[in-house]
This record gives sequence, structure tokens and C-alpha cells, in this order.
Amino acid sequence: MSQAGKVKMITGNKLVFAAIFLLQLITGATIDNQNVEVTITGLRNSEGQIVLGVFKDHESFKKEQSYREFRFSKKGISGNEMKVQFTIPPGTYGFAILDDETGDGFMQYNFFGMPKEGFGFSDYYHTGVTMPKFDDFKFDLAEGQKKSVNVRIRYIL
Repeated sequence: MSQAGKVKMITGNKLVFAAIFLLQLITGATIDNQNVEVTITGLRNSEGQIVLGVFKDHESFKKEQSYREFRFSKKGISGNEMKVQFTIPPGTYGFAILDDETGDGFMQYNFFGMPKEGFGFSDYYHTGVTMPKFDDFKFDLAEGQKKSVNVRIRYIL
């Protein structure tokens, strides 16, 4: 076999292996993921976006280092409510939501350190002035389960 023939055969095999790997990666990721629907209530306007942080434990929540982050436009809200959907693998999670009215991706605070934008947590309405504990808003997402979560947005200012 000529050198050119060997190069074509090696390149062709690499492409086949890469295609098989990508196919397994894509199908494996979608089969294992579970559907989650989040109903967000109490929104005061349709400006900006919703930033939804997915946390796996108290330490990551305390450090504000989410496992995943989703952003949703508020253009299609109905009244003061909107629903969002996404998929994540089975596990234990907690959602922290920011009503990012300015659209910059960060919570805005006043001079005294009080939040100027709304926030909420998965199936938990936080009334305190300090951050809640992860255990207050965590939940389990089982394989094959479609999960519905409610978040009521709280505004301090």
C-alpha cells in the first residue's frame, strides 16, 4: 500500500472513532438528563433576565460557584409569572434565582448592602436577611422523574 493510501486509511479511522465518540457522548448526555420545569412567581416587571444557578451542595452555594447556570429572557412573562424548562442529570440540587432586571448577570446592591433586585430559591421562600442554608432549598431529582419546582421571587427594596 502506498504512503498516501496509509494516510487516508488512518485519517478515515480517526474520523470514524471521533464520530462514534461524539454520538455516544451526545446520546449518553441526553438519556441521563431529567426534565425540570420551574414556575417563577412574583416578578415585578418584564425587564432584564432570569439567572438560575444550579447548586449541588452548601459549600458551592456559599462560594456562589454554581454547577450550572441558565439565563432566560423575561420577554414572555404572563402577568407576574413565567415558566422555564431545562434538563440536568439525576442528583441532589438547589436552585437560586436572580431577577436580573439590569441584565448584567449580577445582583445589584444599595449603599447598605441590601439587594436591589429580586431573588428566590427552589420550593423555599426566604424571609431572612442572611443567605439561607442549602438544606433549606435542596431537593432530589431521581432518574426518570420530571420535576416541577416553584420559586417565589422576593424583593427587599
